[in-house]
Amino acid sequence: MSKRDIQDRASGAIMGAFIGDALSLGPHWYYNLDDLRGDYGKWINTYTDPKPGRYHAGLKGGQLSQAGFILTLMARSLVDRGGYDAEDFCRRMDEQLFPLLDGTPVSGPGGYTSQSIREVWRQRVQQKLSWQQTGSRADTTEAIERTLAIAVRYAFHPEQLATFITENTLLTQSDETVASMTVAYGAVLGLLVQGHALDTELSVKLMVLVKNGKLPFHAVTRDNLQNPQPGDPDPPRAGRFASPDALLTPSYMAAAAADPEIRIEPAWKVSIVYGMPCAIYHQLPAAYYLAARFHNDFESAILHAVNGGGQNQARAILTGALTGAQIGLSGIPGRFIDGLEKAAELKKLAMDLAANVVIS
Repeated sequence: MSKRDIQDRASGAIMGAFIGDALSLGPHWYYNLDDLRGDYGKWINTYTDPKPGRYHAGLKGGQLSQAGFILTLMARSLVDRGGYDAEDFCRRMDEQLFPLLDGTPVSGPGGYTSQSIREVWRQRVQQKLSWQQTGSRADTTEAIERTLAIAVRYAFHPEQLATFITENTLLTQSDETVASMTVAYGAVLGLLVQGHALDTELSVKLMVLVKNGKLPFHAVTRDNLQNPQPGDPDPPRAGRFASPDALLTPSYMAAAAADPEIRIEPAWKVSIVYGMPCAIYHQLPAAYYLAARFHNDFESAILHAVNGGGQNQARAILTGALTGAQIGLSGIPGRFIDGLEKAAELKKLAMDLAANVVIS
């Protein structure tokens, strides 16, 4: 694959995440689908304003939520520093985000602050703890929503990708299972930027990286998940994370999407099958499924993510990045880019980050 194609995929992943964030700003967190349809009609296909009294009220369609704001901080840090610099990212959080927060949910950029960010705000601003002492037990996807930019930058360097994503995740979320699933998502996104498909073989490729010591997951099985034999060491491939199961999920979802006997119709009902809530274990299967099913159709993937209700913003960010990485920036319909506030600025940021991807 040419450098140009790789950069197209890398910038597509970042823009896909921004688009998913902004598309869900209006219809975010509707757990009653009748209410969602009553406010926005049978099918949401563009940027919409939040309704009065709802999450993000007062913002306009096409604007980013706080997740998009933090992703922007991360992307700019990666570009300005030429790679991941934990001290620089933390400084940006301290100086550009935390002064805008007050520790309550309805505050700050985007009009809503997530649990993990609120907790770290309290630790940094009120308790004066160092960044080495921060973290929360939140089981959500906030870390993925910003570290996906790290995954893009280090797509061809899985060891660094895993190290930096783990380090950044633990700033806000200390649960090792959440960290392992966050790293796994980053590893998947990295392979998609490289040009691999989100298919039934992707997890095999990820497990090869485990075997070669490139990804920090514990695995006792032999190649192709074959059982261990007498005399095998314990474990033959040790890693920080207890099991490689998070690396196996995407190919199971891809298999479900490809199996003609397994149909989720319409596809937005993936949110009902895998769950509407915020937890990472609801969000990842839905995002993997949609990105595998609509691997060459950004519009269908992102709109089904949005129309599923619940925590559709995280679902759309994750799906947007995965699908954008497969189809490239050139494959994203122009109306989704044009409808973003500060579209030119965000597109330049995505392309600048893509230009920093080191191909080996």
